[in-house]
Amino acid sequence: MTDRPTSHWPLPLPPGEEPPIPPLSVWPTGQRDPAAQLRDSGCVPGTDTDTDRIPPAVAAYAIATYTHPGDLVLDPDCGAGTVLTEALRAGRHALGLTARNRSWTLARANITAAKTSGAWRDGSVLDARPKVLATIRAAGLVGRVGLVLTALRTAPDEQKDRAPGPDRDPDSAIAELAATLTYCEPLLRSGGHLVVVARPRRHPDGSLVDLTTPLLAAARAAGLAPVDRCVALTAGLRGGRLISRASLAERRTASRARAAGTPTALTVHHEVLVFQLAHDAELAASAAAAIPWPTEDDVIRPAVNDVEYPGWRRAA
Repeated sequence: MTDRPTSHWPLPLPPGEEPPIPPLSVWPTGQRDPAAQLRDSGCVPGTDTDTDRIPPAVAAYAIATYTHPGDLVLDPDCGAGTVLTEALRAGRHALGLTARNRSWTLARANITAAKTSGAWRDGSVLDARPKVLATIRAAGLVGRVGLVLTALRTAPDEQKDRAPGPDRDPDSAIAELAATLTYCEPLLRSGGHLVVVARPRRHPDGSLVDLTTPLLAAARAAGLAPVDRCVALTAGLRGGRLISRASLAERRTASRARAAGTPTALTVHHEVLVFQLAHDAELAASAAAAIPWPTEDDVIRPAVNDVEYPGWRRAA
């Protein structure tokens, strides 16, 4: 078993091609350890310092599952650029945004490395915050993005001449991501997907933070509908066993918790939430239930972010 998928479900297949095995809700994306994944992807040194990055195998799986070659993949808070690298390696166009100086440098270097190794699609990273996507500067992206793939980021912002502080409170990170989802919703093309990857977090008492509930609420508020919830493994599969790839620090924390009488399991996955435009999800649900849908030639989407885009129409 490899980290990479072998099919492009749920997208339509070319005529005559055999239907693939339906995708697993558990993604086997931990067969290679994090360092090996970065080497396999040709990422530059320093990429591992982005602790909130989407692992290359997880990015590759999502991109292969929810896009076709030539689609545009957007990461509105791209960090060191692992999503951009995997998009280019898969023959997709890639666009990332980050306002962190070090992240921009790493992401740009990773894009250059991918192109040097043979990736021929267009890739770029902007020194900007996600809110720029809600301005006229992003008007050319409206309805063109095939996949928005991003992570919940709790790492503190860069501060000059100061050591990094503690991670941000998850509620603050989720509120920031909620705004980003609102900015990204108008950019999705009909049939496109938005995927959020969240690394598990723990409360001080060792219990897991419920990230799923507020993320689902944030997406619904942005006009998105949940269509899938998956687990992306960060552990290897060996027969019926999971081989944890937890860091030494994580293992020590778990050992201390067990010694204190509060056993804590090592986390071996990332949470993956998949969304579509609410209109697309309604169409799919109606088709599955054989419910007739209005036959108008076009369906006009309402304004988002209080902005109406001329000519912005979605085929029904």
